[in-house]
Amino acid sequence: MSGHTRRHPCRWRLFFAALAAASSLCVRAEALPEQVVQPHPVDLTLPAEALVEAVNQATLAAQVAGRVVEVRVDAGQSVRKGDVLMRIDAREASEVAAGATAQLVNARANYQRMRNLQQQGFVSSAALDKAKADLDAAQATHGQATVGVGYATVLAPISGIVAQRLTELGEMAVPGKPLLSVYEPGSLRVTASIPQYRLAQMRVVRRARIDFPELGRWVDATDVMVLPTADSATHVSSVRVGLPAGISGVVPGMHARVHFVIGRDRKLTVPQSAVVRRGEVAAVYVANEQGALSLRQLRLGETVGVGEVEVLAGLQAGERIVLDPVKAAIQVKSAALPGR
Repeated sequence: MSGHTRRHPCRWRLFFAALAAASSLCVRAEALPEQVVQPHPVDLTLPAEALVEAVNQATLAAQVAGRVVEVRVDAGQSVRKGDVLMRIDAREASEVAAGATAQLVNARANYQRMRNLQQQGFVSSAALDKAKADLDAAQATHGQATVGVGYATVLAPISGIVAQRLTELGEMAVPGKPLLSVYEPGSLRVTASIPQYRLAQMRVVRRARIDFPELGRWVDATDVMVLPTADSATHVSSVRVGLPAGISGVVPGMHARVHFVIGRDRKLTVPQSAVVRRGEVAAVYVANEQGALSLRQLRLGETVGVGEVEVLAGLQAGERIVLDPVKAAIQVKSAALPGR
C-alpha cells in the first residue's frame, strides 16, 4: 500500500484539492444577504397604537319577546342582505296583534255608526270626534303589533360576515337584547388615540402607514381624519385611518400600529428584521472586507420609514450588515467549532 502511494503521489494531491474546492463552493453557496448602510432620506413618523374596526357594522337586537327557535348562522359565516339569520317564537306577539286587529275593527265600526248618527242629528260633534280618536288609536296599536310579528324573523341588514353570535338556540329573546353582529369585510379602518398636545401637528398629516405585527405586513393608509372631539378623562383624540380594500387576514378588533408621516430627513438606518435583541441590548452582524462576521452592539433611535430603525451609534456609513441574523448566527457558530 505504501509503495502504491509513493508511485502515485499526484493522485492524492488531486483528490484533496478537489475536496477543498468542493468545501469552498459550499461556503460560497451559503452566502448571506447583505446591505451597505448609508444615510438616506426617510420619513419621520409618529407611532400610535390602534385597533381595526369595520366602517359598516350592524348589531342586531331583538324587537319582540320570544324564544329563539332557529339559528341559521354562526360567527365567521358570510351572509347576504336579506338572508334569514334567526327566527323567534312570536306566538305571544301574534296574539297581541290579533287583539289589536279586533280592536281596530270595532273602532272602525263604531266611528262609522257615530258618523251616521251625527248626520241625522242624534249625536253631537264631540261624540263623533271621540270615536275618530278611538279609531286613530286603534290603528296605531294595530300597526305596532303587526310590525312586532314581522320582527320575529331576523334578516341580515347588510352583506358581510357574522362577527359574533350573542344568542344561542333556545334562549329567551327580549326587546333590546343583542342577537348577533355583522360587518362588511371590504370596508375597514383603524382608530388610533393621539394625545391632545400632538393635535396641532396631526392636523397637517395626510399620510400614514399601518403595521400589522401579527401578519408581518405594512400597508399605506387611504386617508387620515382627526375627529373633532376629545375624551375629557384621558385627554386623547381619536384619529381614523382608512385601509385599502382586500387585505387578507385583517379583522375587526385586531391590533395595529399606525405610523403618521410628520416629516422627512436623512438618517443612517438598518432594517428592524436585521437587529438581534437580547433584553435591552440591540446588535447586528457586520461583515468585514474578508467576509468574516462579528456581532456589534448598536444604540438605536426611533422607528422611521417602513420597517427601519435609526442608528445613533455603533455603525459607520459604508459598512456591510447581514440581513438574516439567524443564518448569520448559525454560520458564526459553525465556524467556531473545532476542526473548522
